[in-house]
Amino acid sequence: MLFSEYARYQYVRSPLVEVICQLRFPAILTINTKEPAEFQEAVRHDFPRYAARKEQLPPKVTGLGTPNPKLEQQPAVVNHSFVSADGLWKINLTKDFIALSTLRYTQWEDFALRLDKPLAQFIQVYEPAFFERVGLRYVNAVSRKALGLTDLLWDDLIRSPYLGILGEPDVDESKVGKSAMDTELTLEGGVRMKIHAGPGLLGGGKKDPEPKFILDGDFSLPGSTAADKVPQLLGDLHQYAVRFFHGAITPELHEAMGPLPVLE
Repeated sequence: MLFSEYARYQYVRSPLVEVICQLRFPAILTINTKEPAEFQEAVRHDFPRYAARKEQLPPKVTGLGTPNPKLEQQPAVVNHSFVSADGLWKINLTKDFIALSTLRYTQWEDFALRLDKPLAQFIQVYEPAFFERVGLRYVNAVSRKALGLTDLLWDDLIRSPYLGILGEPDVDESKVGKSAMDTELTLEGGVRMKIHAGPGLLGGGKKDPEPKFILDGDFSLPGSTAADKVPQLLGDLHQYAVRFFHGAITPELHEAMGPLPVLE
């Protein structure tokens, strides 16, 4: 089952580890060469911690198909970050994109409200012609230990399309070193869906050695999206994300997470 019916829940024991919204736009060079003081002034009450770092892009190959292809060094990109006092919410701004991410997601309305002011200020200050890509990504990491489900297999908690070889009855899960599914497909209206599913270690297992089942869904629309169309589009992407997650989990996992219905 790729998508379930659209039904929203808040989970007492939510597996969400990060939610990211990124909007890409045609390059605005002043963001790379001038500190975004006006933008910061508008958002610093909610995002008081500011930092900037230069990120070196990989070299670009030019002249492919000619006798003299060359590697051209790309100019560094300045990534401005604005972080909330508790460190759980962050805005990133570069010459190509603005993004909001959080490590403490509760529900869509709260996330959308947190995005509204900085996005409106960005549009007012920098006047992007349009957005080239609008994306919304939900990263879930299901912990059997946290849910008291250590006696169950992933096959009991995750639906078979996302399990790969782990869904086969004659495969011993404990003997599988690595198994993951990565899929990209185009949905209605040109929306693109990129999925990663499979067991993995958060942070490389340095702080937590327990394998989690990662359900990482990235939903986006490329093209040219006008600023006034962004809120409705993000609402649509959110609905895809909700339906994907519920289509990937079993009733056992749903109940173990402590579902509380969200009224529209």
